[in-house]
Amino acid sequence: MASWSGQPHVKGSTEAMRMALLTFSLVGLQFTWGIEMTYCTPYLLQLGLTKSKTSLVWIAGPLSGLIMQPIVGVVADRTTSKYGRRRPFMVIGSVIVAACLLILGWTKEVVGHFVPEGDFRRSCTIFVAVLAIYAVDFAINAEVQACCRSLIVDTLPIPKQQAGSSWASRMCAIGHIVGYIAGTLDLVRMTGGMFGDTQFKKLTVLAAFGLMFSVAVTSWAVTERVLISSKASDSQIGPIQMISHIFRTATNLPPKIQAICTVQLWSWIGWFPFLFYSTTWVGETYFRYDAPHDVKQSKDALGDIGRIGSMSLVVFSCVTCIGAFLIPQFVKSPDGEGFTARPPTAIAAWVTKINEYKPDLLTAWIWGHCLFSFAMLMSPFAHSFRFATFLVALCGFPWALATWAPNTFLGIEVNRLSSTAPTGSYHRLSMDSPIEMSSPITPTTLRLEHGPSDDAVSSTGELSGLYFGILNIYTTIPQFIGTFISMIVFSILEPGKSPELAHDAHPDEHHGTDGPNAIAVCLFIGAISNIGAAFATKRLKDLQ
Repeated sequence: MASWSGQPHVKGSTEAMRMALLTFSLVGLQFTWGIEMTYCTPYLLQLGLTKSKTSLVWIAGPLSGLIMQPIVGVVADRTTSKYGRRRPFMVIGSVIVAACLLILGWTKEVVGHFVPEGDFRRSCTIFVAVLAIYAVDFAINAEVQACCRSLIVDTLPIPKQQAGSSWASRMCAIGHIVGYIAGTLDLVRMTGGMFGDTQFKKLTVLAAFGLMFSVAVTSWAVTERVLISSKASDSQIGPIQMISHIFRTATNLPPKIQAICTVQLWSWIGWFPFLFYSTTWVGETYFRYDAPHDVKQSKDALGDIGRIGSMSLVVFSCVTCIGAFLIPQFVKSPDGEGFTARPPTAIAAWVTKINEYKPDLLTAWIWGHCLFSFAMLMSPFAHSFRFATFLVALCGFPWALATWAPNTFLGIEVNRLSSTAPTGSYHRLSMDSPIEMSSPITPTTLRLEHGPSDDAVSSTGELSGLYFGILNIYTTIPQFIGTFISMIVFSILEPGKSPELAHDAHPDEHHGTDGPNAIAVCLFIGAISNIGAAFATKRLKDLQ
């Protein structure tokens, strides 16, 4: 039988403040993702990698999600640290990510200290840069992101899960805005030689300290419920048995959780190329169709493309942030029994009429898939960076839903596994797994606010780490698919080195720019996949 100590608690005098502190770590997390997505692709192209080889580098994210995140999730579920089950992993992971970011920013200097000038140094520089990206993705995926999401599920009762996920979406949007605005600024001119002599170095420093600060704030503000002990047999679980348990659980999911994962699978085939290549696409569109001759000869093409691409994602993030704050006001809660304040008499009829036409979150999610598909189907026809920027910005509303909806529904389902059982016991998925708890437990009521008006629901979220790890498997499998598609498209349409970035390469090694943009074709294919996500979401709605 598992035993627990304490109550989850979040500092703050109002619910809005507590929600903000609980999800604040996602600001630094998304800031880091934003810098990586904006600058790492053109950075690797500048080092001399071809687009097809660069696409292989981004297998790091899927590998970390497929292998490490579910394992770390299970280990965190069973952690008996006095600091809780999630925060130790968040802190350790943020430190690892910060160190790897600094190595990534100073790759040439680190390699140059040990390797003499020549072709071998350039090869070593590429190797160390790719290794640093892999380390960043593994640490941020497996330890930081998974535990940040699980912390929300562990802390909030079922009626608060949609609100918690919407706040998480807002913090993600804010982190993106901060990251992309930083990317558009000429930090070299503004700060001189402080924190490095290039835009990329300065941004890696900002990302490293921003991530550690935001994780520190959430870790300080949240008090977790502490697992004192679980079943005695848990201590004898080995790695093979743990992986076997994850596989059995992932292949025998409850119907609603399986439906959520299916939507995520189709959706992320489209989102993966958008998130990793859209800034490069907008920058290349600018260089090919809009840039004057002197700009095309710039010595800092990486910085120019990064700034142009970042500007498009600043607009994208502003739209996402607006959507993250406004869309929840026009969407019904999945638990309609929640308390709704009585509106003033003068507008009561008007408010009641509007509430009748509010869509539920699943319906809004379906429309989000459709809007994203429409925007990306137009990407091959963008011959102006302004139009490309408009298409990227249009995807802000679907992204607000994509970061909100799946985590909401999974959080609700994970907590229902323990809260809806007749005895209050955890719902056992298999009879032969020593990881899951078979003995009945009495979950302590979880409260965000410790006041008499709380609508608290018994929930424990014991295995949120496991289920969010499985959701991440369904997020990363399409990334392998997307990487494979991108590699084929790049190899066929643009097999050489980038003419905009790889200035050191011989002109004969550059790919042509007369045909369709290879990244735009990848975005188009992703749009078709998101149409499939819309149908999968409709099937999920039928299960409700």
